[in-house]
Amino acid sequence: MTDHAATGGVQLFAVPGLPEFEHGDDLAASIATAAPWLADGDVVVVTSKIVSKVEGRTVRAPLDPDQRDALRREYVLSESTHVLARRGRTLITQNKLGIVQAASGVDASNVALDHIALLPEDPDASAQELRSGLRQHLGVEVAVVVTDTMGRAWRMGQTDVAIGSSGLEVIHRYAGNTDSQGNELAVTEVAIGDEIAGAADLVKGKLGGVPVGVVRGFVSDDDGSCGRDLVRTVDDDLFQLGTAEALAQGHREAVLMRRSVRSFTDDPVDPETLHRAVGAALTAPAPHHTRPVRFGWLRDRALRGKLLDAMRAAWLEDLRADGLSEERAQRRVGRGDLLYAAPEVIVPFLVRSGSHDYPDERRSDAERSMFTVAGGAAVQGLLVSLAAEELGSCWVSSTLFCPDVVRSTLELPESWEPLGAVAVGHPEEKSTGPRPPRDLDGGLVEL
Repeated sequence: MTDHAATGGVQLFAVPGLPEFEHGDDLAASIATAAPWLADGDVVVVTSKIVSKVEGRTVRAPLDPDQRDALRREYVLSESTHVLARRGRTLITQNKLGIVQAASGVDASNVALDHIALLPEDPDASAQELRSGLRQHLGVEVAVVVTDTMGRAWRMGQTDVAIGSSGLEVIHRYAGNTDSQGNELAVTEVAIGDEIAGAADLVKGKLGGVPVGVVRGFVSDDDGSCGRDLVRTVDDDLFQLGTAEALAQGHREAVLMRRSVRSFTDDPVDPETLHRAVGAALTAPAPHHTRPVRFGWLRDRALRGKLLDAMRAAWLEDLRADGLSEERAQRRVGRGDLLYAAPEVIVPFLVRSGSHDYPDERRSDAERSMFTVAGGAAVQGLLVSLAAEELGSCWVSSTLFCPDVVRSTLELPESWEPLGAVAVGHPEEKSTGPRPPRDLDGGLVEL
């Protein structure tokens, strides 16, 4: 087996002057017109975006940015086989091509503002078709690589990688060879397809409107391999067995990331993020297979203001009855301004339907305590889940002190018991990372 290195050096060429491609355009003819100088042995490297355009793999989207983003996220899920990881709004998925990457390769860049681009359905077939077309138009024998941009585990930044290929040895295997020092190479494999993709991107770029590059001087056998051969399946992932441990570690970090945040930016909170956090919180344990917790989302700002004004008036009345001066009372209620300013406010409620009746006070007290603990577990679950979504939160007890005011203002049944309120938003100060766990002194008691 020979070395794959191009000892004579390689040259990189951009292919400028290409049109803005649309569905049905002849990609091979356009490249042949723009690069009549292509020669045998060249590797033509094509950004997948233009392949998607000519193959009709773009979707019309609303011009409204929020609606366009919502549609994009729908396609991220529909183009995936499953979601491997989620951090904030970022999803790492395995798409239908078997590739693990962010957002299933669904992209809204370098397309019209009313479109979204999906990856080609079969990039290897696309590469083979383009290679054949260039042979017909120019009479040259070239290799073709179709690329997409993605990040890599444990590395910063992004690079182009090969998702489709024809006419190129995409992986060069050194196993069985010896290096210059006499060491036998056991497992070394070089991803030639990805190296070619990254090299060509040096002359293509992302903003210059040059979606095609050419690598010349690289000698490679056509061994029949293709872009799919570069995909490591999830089943073969070296970290697959660590999934449970990663989830456990992620949960511990989310617990330690949780802190009371009292200052938020003006950035809106994604409703889907709140849905996920509340859904996780509702998995908290509860007595007798009941679901005793309700999370009231005060989306209506006018209603929120009406509730907080009523609570403030009730609080002032209590403080005056306690003998506080007007100055001190006003200063005390000023602590509740957080709930006015927070981007979102969630009010948890406890509903004890399904609780058991007992003839004696001891067991009745235990029953009430059991439901109260369940409510607290759900609230803590919400706070931790929000931290995992990189959102800040602050639980305040205010609604506990005026349950009648809360119920009457929100027109809720008597059975709904408020459990404080949770301010939610994007923290104004950047997190410094998980806090260290608390010292166990006095917190863990051996009995």
